[in-house]
Amino acid sequence: MSAPFRIHENGIDLFVRLTPKSSLDRFEGVVTAADGRSHLKARVRAVPENGAANKALEKLIAKALGVPASAVSIVAGGTARLKTLRIAGDPATLAESIEALGRQSS
Repeated sequence: MSAPFRIHENGIDLFVRLTPKSSLDRFEGVVTAADGRSHLKARVRAVPENGAANKALEKLIAKALGVPASAVSIVAGGTARLKTLRIAGDPATLAESIEALGRQSS
């Protein structure tokens, strides 16, 4: 299984499969799509209206990785279930934290 992220020199791109309108804000491990790409599976309580679910996802990721909310932004898939988030910070530290998240929640 491939990692659900791509490393850049000043951060990472994280691939997420988001389910809005859930009973809890949480991560559910790493899933592999039919095309072979891996995504971190996340659920948020927010509804997918006016960007509320996207904002909730950004906050959830920031809190889980210990980075400021301003360091997390959605760069692709704003209205889709599969999203790409850009997270600014030390790539090695972020990658380690995301791998731990995927193991912890599966």
